[in-house]
Amino acid sequence: MDVEQTALPGIGLRHEFTTRSGRRIGIVSHRTGRRDLVIYDPNDPDRACETVKLNDEEADALAELLGAPRIVQRLNALHREVEGLVSMQLPISPGTPYVGRPMGDARVRTRTGASIVAVVRGGQVFASPGPDFTFDGGDVVVVVGSPESTSAVSEILAHG
Repeated sequence: MDVEQTALPGIGLRHEFTTRSGRRIGIVSHRTGRRDLVIYDPNDPDRACETVKLNDEEADALAELLGAPRIVQRLNALHREVEGLVSMQLPISPGTPYVGRPMGDARVRTRTGASIVAVVRGGQVFASPGPDFTFDGGDVVVVVGSPESTSAVSEILAHG
């Protein structure tokens, strides 16, 4: 997919692409942090049919809704391609030792070889969280690795 990026002096950046059906869609990222979802007229690609202004929370929600299924699709494709690779969804119970602590404290990759590829919190997906990401009780951690390494991650997250 070709995504065009255009600098908008004094405003921010515009990213646009054309769907398979020929519709032109854009996102304008303002310097203020606001984002506009723009749907262009199919007969005049320079004229917007609809513009939806999104605040940070709305833009994050839309990104999560669009991104979460893609993560699952990519994981499923990876499972088909790599024999012995599994993914697990592990809950972070409120009483576990890592609640309120950064993910890096668990040293999951170093200790097991498995990778935490996402954390789901309240319906929101945090893809590829960094070591400073702080766990909350009720989070669901998505781990990828061998059956043994993902099982070891489950033990670490539950008991330390």
